[in-house]
Amino acid sequence: MTLATVDWLIVIGFVVALALSAWNLREHARSVSGFLSANRLAGRYLLTVSYNMAQVGVITLVWYFQLGYDVGFTQYWWGYLEGPSLILLAITGWVIYRFRETRAMTLAQFFELRYSKRFRVFSGVVAFVSGILNYAIFPGVTARFFIAMLGLPAEFAIGGAAVETFPVVMGGLLAFAVFMVFAGGMLAVLVTDFFQGVFCFCTFVTVCYWVLLKFPWLKLEETMAMLPAGKSMVNPLGLQDEGNFNVVYWLISAFTLFYACRAWQGDQGYNSAARDAHEARMGQLLNGWRYRTLMLVTVLIPLAVRAFLTHPDWAEAAAPLQAQIAAQPTPALQAEMRVPLALGVMLPTGLLGLVVAAMLGAAISTDSAYMHSWASIAVQDIVLPFRKRPMSPRAQLLLLKAAVLAVAVFAFVFSWSWKPNEYVAMYGALTGSIFVAGGGAVIIGGLYTRWGNTVGAWCAMVSGMVVCLVGIVALNADAATVEAWTSGSGGAVRAALGAAATWLRAHFTGMELSFAAMMVSCIGYVGGSLAARRLGAAPHAMAAADGRFDLDRLLHRGRWRVEGGAEADAAPTTFLEKLGFDRQYKGWDRFVAVITLAWPLAFTLLFTVATPWLLWRASQGQAISDAQWAWYWGIWSWFILAASTVVMVWFTVGGMRDYLRLRRDLRSYRPDASDDGRVC
Repeated sequence: MTLATVDWLIVIGFVVALALSAWNLREHARSVSGFLSANRLAGRYLLTVSYNMAQVGVITLVWYFQLGYDVGFTQYWWGYLEGPSLILLAITGWVIYRFRETRAMTLAQFFELRYSKRFRVFSGVVAFVSGILNYAIFPGVTARFFIAMLGLPAEFAIGGAAVETFPVVMGGLLAFAVFMVFAGGMLAVLVTDFFQGVFCFCTFVTVCYWVLLKFPWLKLEETMAMLPAGKSMVNPLGLQDEGNFNVVYWLISAFTLFYACRAWQGDQGYNSAARDAHEARMGQLLNGWRYRTLMLVTVLIPLAVRAFLTHPDWAEAAAPLQAQIAAQPTPALQAEMRVPLALGVMLPTGLLGLVVAAMLGAAISTDSAYMHSWASIAVQDIVLPFRKRPMSPRAQLLLLKAAVLAVAVFAFVFSWSWKPNEYVAMYGALTGSIFVAGGGAVIIGGLYTRWGNTVGAWCAMVSGMVVCLVGIVALNADAATVEAWTSGSGGAVRAALGAAATWLRAHFTGMELSFAAMMVSCIGYVGGSLAARRLGAAPHAMAAADGRFDLDRLLHRGRWRVEGGAEADAAPTTFLEKLGFDRQYKGWDRFVAVITLAWPLAFTLLFTVATPWLLWRASQGQAISDAQWAWYWGIWSWFILAASTVVMVWFTVGGMRDYLRLRRDLRSYRPDASDDGRVC
């Protein structure tokens, strides 16, 4: 589809507004703390909206569009398994509260404080390699999405020469994201992600209303009823033949939500940007609202696309689109391109421009956050620890910007050559786990135990990395390569590798291998730490009198406190304080916490009570019919959409308040030149 004039005006206006927002912050990002951590001045709503936007990139939406097209509403039912993790994260500020107390700018800086400089450098290398491998496919997926949605040709002519569209679109998107980071560092990422988040949230809510009004629920129900048994989109007990997004997938997802909290460093700048530890915790508490409501679009859009492609009422209009999808060279690309190709055909003028701008915002927000993060890790945690003398702020900022550009160039080259062989979700889970598998154990052990030590950290990181690297090679090698290995050509080692790859491909998804790596890492951390203690390893420099690590010093508590009031150190006395609502929760904070927790608690109780009852009814031959399930999901969709509208207004007002306070505080803020991420 070709954009109409009004669509182009929406997109161009959106891009110009983003560029001006970033450029206006350039004066405040000339310090290292401003470039890396937004001078630690972000409020809870600004953090929440921006952080969510950094997480919801085009590649994430493609991931969820694939999920929604395959399993529909059943993802939400089994997603209730995440309820206990969400409640625990919300009440306690799990990981993020204590990490903010350390005042570390990057995760690896925390690793040096808690473990050793050598481990900091090693973990920085692992995080960087894991991150750029994970991020390196983002530009390609994003570019293909826009090419498909806008119906752009495969190539165009310039001066009589044929030029490929794919690298041009990809390069343009990357160049704009680089400009955003160069202009204002983490401050620009934070502020522009906020404005993009507000715009995208409003657009996605509008799209949800359009889908439910354009496609009558009866037609959507008929579409979902066309799927074979074992592949239900409405009945959560009818997924027997679903190989990728089944119950196991959601069990692992629920565990990972808790285990890997803030371990993934693609948006690590947000971990240190909060005004204080309590604001960081409140930001995490509020984070769940946007996820629960924003993700509605990722099931309604794929459902509308499935109806358009498969329902007899739209058969004639969908025929050309079916041919375009079938022309994609691999099943993975067909799944990836299906929704963007359909959106370009289905959306009306005006709404198409809004969606293109929103998706552009999603792409830029993730690109800028990821470039900033991986560049920061490369400089702060790999380069600087080897320097004997600190760099000047100007030199350090120049090095950070050079690293941002290098990350962009690598992602461009990798995406241009990469050919997808599996779902984006599985590739993302496995490459991310190269670091996250060991990182989760090391973070939790470092923040919450006194007995964890450097030996355990090394064991966890190395063992998890090895499992994931083996999985990446096995699952992403093309069929011809695996067949050559298996045939034994090239020696016994290649034959063994081929046999292992064949077995892994037959029995595991990327998600399942990432879970295996996490379990191996946990065993490595506990076993290595306990073995080191028994063998009498030298105590850490921050060890207490009993030889165990001094967490109060690391977390700046008690006599080490440098910010916040003494009430933060007070022992809990009431029932609510023992649950996690400490004395920093006052008035409105407690009210927000209660209503925020009521949501996952209500749906967790529903899941806990209803699932055994549904299984019992099925065993008695009285299973709930798909028509009854479809009726439930219809009511549920309108309920979630109404809640989304309320949350959209609430978070926009709160975010604007935080943004205005940020601009006010920046005028009087005087950065500390020594606050540059070093461990002195």
